[in-house]
Amino acid sequence: MISHSAKEVFILGVTQEGRTFRPSDWAERLAGVMSQFRPGGATPGSHLSYSPWCVPNVMGNNKCVIVHTDLRDEEPMAWHFVMNFAKDNNLQVVEACLLPEQPVTA
Repeated sequence: MISHSAKEVFILGVTQEGRTFRPSDWAERLAGVMSQFRPGGATPGSHLSYSPWCVPNVMGNNKCVIVHTDLRDEEPMAWHFVMNFAKDNNLQVVEACLLPEQPVTA
């Protein structure tokens, strides 16, 4: 269960058993399918970029998809699709929040 206080959910490309999920481009494919779900709705050409609510990334050596919880509020069916993808493929899901890098001061 994902808490309502979480702002982002990371779907990791690692199964519950610790195996790397295949195919290797799964994160880009999932984010591509979700590209139409975005603030303000789909617009012409929006399929050419990822939605800010569902972005592929790499954490360590593993691919992941960062899903913003605004998707849950704005597009509940899309949220359930992404969460069911993770569940059906036995992928690890982690609540988190990416923090901006702090400038280094001398």
